[in-house]
Amino acid sequence: MKKQLKFIIVLLAGCGTMLAGCKKFLDQVPNDRITIEEVFRKKASSEAFLANVYSFVPDESNAIDGYPMVGCADEADLTWAGGPNYPVNIGNLNPSNVIFDRWGNYYQGIRSATYFMQHINENIEIRSLNGQQLIDQYQAEARFLRAYFYFLLMRQYGPVVLMGEEVTPPDAVAADMQIPRSKFDDCVNYVASELDKAAAVLPLQPQRNGQTSDAEFGRITKGIALAVKSRLLLYAASPQYNGNTEVSSFVSKDGTPLISQTYDALKWKRAADAAKAVIDLNIYSLYKDASGDPIKSLDGLFFNSWNSEQIFVRKSNDLARWDVHATPRQAGGWCGLAPTQEIVDSYFMSDGLLPAESSLYSEAGFTNVSGVQVSNMYLNREPRFYHGVTYNNSIWQGGTMSAPVPISFFLSSVNGRNGHPTDFSKTGYLIRKNVGRQTNVGAGGNGQVQSRTLILFRLGEIYLNYAEALNEYQPGAPDILNYLNAIRERAGIPTYGGGTGQVAFPAGQAAMRNKIWAERRIELAYEGHRFYDIRRWKIAPQVMGIMHGMDISKDGNDFYKRVPTATPHLFRQSYYWWPITQYELDRNRSIVQNPFW
Repeated sequence: MKKQLKFIIVLLAGCGTMLAGCKKFLDQVPNDRITIEEVFRKKASSEAFLANVYSFVPDESNAIDGYPMVGCADEADLTWAGGPNYPVNIGNLNPSNVIFDRWGNYYQGIRSATYFMQHINENIEIRSLNGQQLIDQYQAEARFLRAYFYFLLMRQYGPVVLMGEEVTPPDAVAADMQIPRSKFDDCVNYVASELDKAAAVLPLQPQRNGQTSDAEFGRITKGIALAVKSRLLLYAASPQYNGNTEVSSFVSKDGTPLISQTYDALKWKRAADAAKAVIDLNIYSLYKDASGDPIKSLDGLFFNSWNSEQIFVRKSNDLARWDVHATPRQAGGWCGLAPTQEIVDSYFMSDGLLPAESSLYSEAGFTNVSGVQVSNMYLNREPRFYHGVTYNNSIWQGGTMSAPVPISFFLSSVNGRNGHPTDFSKTGYLIRKNVGRQTNVGAGGNGQVQSRTLILFRLGEIYLNYAEALNEYQPGAPDILNYLNAIRERAGIPTYGGGTGQVAFPAGQAAMRNKIWAERRIELAYEGHRFYDIRRWKIAPQVMGIMHGMDISKDGNDFYKRVPTATPHLFRQSYYWWPITQYELDRNRSIVQNPFW
């Protein structure tokens, strides 16, 4: 009975919104109730258990009320003051009011993965059908998932509690649950080692019965494990974690520093090597449309599921919500995801230079484009700008719109602030990147959804990880430009170098660092990276604060003026890491709170 009780608790931990299904399970008569021994004796029930572990992989597409990365960085402003991003941006996050808290959820995933790893070897049916191979693969998948949940905890909270190989019983006494946080470097080494162990067993391609199978897409592979290791080690090498003397007081209760106080250049080498290991698998490539059109390539990257660039994706997702929030109200959307002027000003020009460097950039006057007056600040931009931003008088079609028309955000326009009390862009822009035009679930829509996978890791990121780490460890190495230029070439802008039509080669490590950061900001815009990048680079205090947009309180030419948005994006000293809730601190009195909370 005790084992049955433990299994019921595990199931309840993973049920979430599937509580009705759990209730049906619990309503069975005792003689019919499945025992934990039976779960790990049968192939189907073991696979269902592993599927539940997979369910803890977060759906990061919900930028409105699920994951704050886009709306709480300097790249976008969310329309609604009533949303959970708002109190974070105005500085009201605190340990008693922790929004977007994931601490307990990820530890549930860790516990479930560990339990699976302990018991999957008991599955006689799988062994009889597949020998040991499938059991080893499933165990490696669970090992990866456990490591991934630790990584997700670490990027949000910093040093974490490492639980080891034992599952704490549900009826454990309080004394058995008093485990301190480990040093961040120890957490990194443990997670990297676990990812290596998983990668050594996992297949290169999803398999069924030992054969590559499209039906198994979505399962963890070797490349996924190595990609997570790449991001993990890049973060660990960055200033937030590598010799960060500003948090010298961040120590455990026995006085052990939790963040390294000594800079170690070899951490950058580890990060570079990890990124190169993904590249050297030679099974991924930057997605390029056969037409050679950069915008079609960028579209295909997101809308052609399971393509050559996608490494780790989530098949089940809420991208339909992303679509409708970024769709103009004119097309049945809610005008909710608005790029800031800061990121608009960060897109390159068509000559490959930043606006401040390029003779092509002008904010003066307008140009008639296909009968529509367009501000000159939006002309001669790189393809990623036109792929990523819906700006005033740009052409848009989708949602409830049957034909392409100019979209405007003037005060009195259909999408402007006079047209609706809440649903209007606060900056005079909308995100266009990865917005499904066929999705039609907003006002007046027919419920159609443009389904596709949600990208969690892709090769473009790995190229940028490699270039950044290599520049820090071995400045001047040829691969830095090779992989940075690969990103620019796919984007349709001139590459760096000394040849005809190229942009002048960045001279020196610092100049190259700035170019890599600028490229990363645009290539990975609105994909959830910027939130963590400005923290790990320790530039958040400089780039956060007052955000800007066009003057949405004006019509006509008066609209085109930079003004502060209604909501600042404050960054407090404590905001480098999320606070641990008071509930968790009370449960485990061996852990310390993050700095400055």
